[in-house]
Amino acid sequence: MIELRDVVYCRLGTTDLAGAEWYAVNILGLEVAERRKGAVYFKSDARAHTLCYFEGDPTDQMTAFEIGTAQDLHTAGATLEALGHDVYYGTRAECEARMVREFIRFRDPTGNVIEFVLRPETTGLDYHGSRNAGITGFSHVGLCSSDLARDEHFWTSVCNARVSDRIGDAPLMRLGTIHHSIALFPFHRAGIQHINHQVGSTDDIQRSFHFVRENQVNITFGPGAHPTSSAEFLYFTGPEGMTFEYSTGVREIHDEPAWRDRQFHFEPKGFCHWGSAPQIAAFKK
Repeated sequence: MIELRDVVYCRLGTTDLAGAEWYAVNILGLEVAERRKGAVYFKSDARAHTLCYFEGDPTDQMTAFEIGTAQDLHTAGATLEALGHDVYYGTRAECEARMVREFIRFRDPTGNVIEFVLRPETTGLDYHGSRNAGITGFSHVGLCSSDLARDEHFWTSVCNARVSDRIGDAPLMRLGTIHHSIALFPFHRAGIQHINHQVGSTDDIQRSFHFVRENQVNITFGPGAHPTSSAEFLYFTGPEGMTFEYSTGVREIHDEPAWRDRQFHFEPKGFCHWGSAPQIAAFKK
């Protein structure tokens, strides 16, 4: 089994790098960590970066997960190849561009581009956002799935993800103690369905609700409260149609042997017990 530690960054192609940077700084509230030719890196916590926008096709999207050792990385590559996945080993320059020691890239069964990375860089420096968004860090990613049962099997049998809860057949899966680091949602094509940043409090959720609305950003869900993870949330639209989420108060699962995944309805009350209804395609039947 491939042992993953955490989700570490997303890479997003964009046709308007300057516009994506403006949004990430002024609306999302991230900090520019570094600018390189054709790419801008953003911090949301002590890691060197958790989001990168680069000049390219907006459908060119990657999600990275940390793996423990070089041996683990190469064993993972061999495992994936044995299962029929085409595995690409990153060059030195590509590793430098990702601020990691080594990485492999492949596509999951739906076709989402996934990177397993070794030793992602941590700066040890605090994140300082450009506005008072209250961000405490990058936390999870939602991935589109054309076959939920098949993709759940990949993440839980080939990799070490564990299902915390399901909304309909959509699994919310953890890698550590946080309720979920990966969520799968039904959709007809591959892609990142949403990117989550944790914030410090309910006040931060409400403050950002008013801020993004006043800045004419499309709010697609919330404010609300998830009955699954217990998190309060706000979803809104970013560059190239990407959905971003703020949430706070996410459940942690410390008694691993005792936890049993729960079943929730795939309808508004399964997503929000405050009564908010999602305006996101992958959250609808």
